[in-house]
Amino acid sequence: MTVDVNNAELEDLIWKSALLNAVKHDGKAQLGPVISKVLAEKPELRSRVKEIINVINKIIQEVNTLPLTEQRKIVEEKWPEALEKTRVDEEKRLPPLPNVDRYPMVITRFSPNPDCVLHLGSARAIILSYEYARMYKGKFILRFEDTDPKLKKPTLEFYDRIREDLEWLGCKPDEEYIQSDRLPIYYEYAEKLIADGNAYVCTCKPQEFRELVLAKKPCPCRNLPPEDNVERWHRMLSGHYREGEAVMRIKTDLNHPNPAVRDWPALRIIDVEKNPHPRVGTKYNVWPLYNFACGLDDHLMGVTHIIRGKEHMTNMVRQQYLYHHLGWQYPEAIHYGRLKIVGAFLSKSKIVQGVRSGVFKGWDDPRLATFAALRRRGITPKAIKMLIFDVGPKSQDVVISWENLYAYNRKILDPEVNRYFFVADPVMLSVKGIPRPIHARIRLHPQHPERGFREYAIKPEGADNKALFWISKEDVEHITPGVVVRLMELFNLRIERVGEHSIEASFLSETYEDARKLKAPLIHWVPINSSISCKVIMPDSSVKEGVAEGACRSLKPNHIVQFERFGCVRIDSVADGLIAYYAHK
Repeated sequence: MTVDVNNAELEDLIWKSALLNAVKHDGKAQLGPVISKVLAEKPELRSRVKEIINVINKIIQEVNTLPLTEQRKIVEEKWPEALEKTRVDEEKRLPPLPNVDRYPMVITRFSPNPDCVLHLGSARAIILSYEYARMYKGKFILRFEDTDPKLKKPTLEFYDRIREDLEWLGCKPDEEYIQSDRLPIYYEYAEKLIADGNAYVCTCKPQEFRELVLAKKPCPCRNLPPEDNVERWHRMLSGHYREGEAVMRIKTDLNHPNPAVRDWPALRIIDVEKNPHPRVGTKYNVWPLYNFACGLDDHLMGVTHIIRGKEHMTNMVRQQYLYHHLGWQYPEAIHYGRLKIVGAFLSKSKIVQGVRSGVFKGWDDPRLATFAALRRRGITPKAIKMLIFDVGPKSQDVVISWENLYAYNRKILDPEVNRYFFVADPVMLSVKGIPRPIHARIRLHPQHPERGFREYAIKPEGADNKALFWISKEDVEHITPGVVVRLMELFNLRIERVGEHSIEASFLSETYEDARKLKAPLIHWVPINSSISCKVIMPDSSVKEGVAEGACRSLKPNHIVQFERFGCVRIDSVADGLIAYYAHK
């Protein structure tokens, strides 16, 4: 016994299941879940599943040719209660922090070096630290770690840009510190450690020290009396030693299995006449290295939970020696795995070099993964937050792609942004035989009629009752004479002639049902007499030129909209036509 393909009830169920699944998966229905849904509704068909697979497959293929907006519109009109059930809260909760009860308040920090703008690679540290502080009603600190005026030289503009990025992300700090203001504090603790015999000033040549430490042997400076090392320390501060001639080291276990831990360097001399600090100039010539300044500040600022990448595991071991010498308890440390973002440009030095040399047009060049670039393209802070919540603080390495971020952004924008038509590489379409003036009334959003409509009066003119439209060159490449096409939300037409620069067609009918029966492709359009020039800057910095519908004249900079069948864009400029930046499909 075969399945009755013309069974209206079964066909309706398959269409409903396929459309709901497509809406849930960004416009592409999947066979397995649709079969499961149909069989759940019609368990009597389980013994005949092989017969209905072909029917389901055929309907899925038809559903997947429809734009997501059209899929939503059909579901909204026929099964609105089912659409409501598909809405789920995508936001995950973070796992609890360890040992919260040991501390009167949870305090976290984000500590960038202001040598570049922030990019997507920084998002995990920022968002996890901020959100955990909020979860426990604690404090989130921003600490600029700017104590390397030579190799990782800070730049004044980046302090403010980092502040702006954090505010845009919704992660505004409760307190802010700048380490270049704190040199006297570091000097005080350095002298205490030396005087207590827990640190020393080493004047050995780097290669000589390296050979000794690899052999697990002390250098000659290590066993000098504390008072001799204090005197050497004062000489460091007074300028007696030149750059590279002396370094203060923290005493550790020379038998430690990791040579990088053994008597690690804490402060060194920098020739600030050659490399002045952008904030304090030549005021200080002795500068702390990362582990010393960071280790001290985490304790002095009351940080309870350090959230950072597992590449800092060795730094934690180094800093634990510092804490032991000072009689302090080390904070809780959460080390997450590496996060690789396929296709993202995350090298700070290459970003800076590229912008300075003109390879990139600015910090917000769309080819970059900087927050400035994501902001300009219309990627929302909430999407970044959802991505990071999904990744969480897990210790395993994680690989994600741009599409992971786009999927979150799409879910956020889809119910929010209005729809418009943009035709890239426009080709003129002439339609004759239109029987009467037709009023196109297209919702700004398919699910929110209360937002209003875009309205166009299509008035046929001349003896042929003709109207002119722009359609995209990409659509023209798939059109041949005799094919029936539907202009979205308008009418159906039959192609008669396809030229290099123009298309001729004749009016066929108005209803969408006719288009569905004829399997007519849906294409978007712009009336020739109601258009505005539009350029879309793509993620690779290429430009798509075309025309947008006249209703786009009401758009303002920073509006994010969806160009139907093209993608989401952020309006950048409206001064002389539209300029928009592409976000994603």
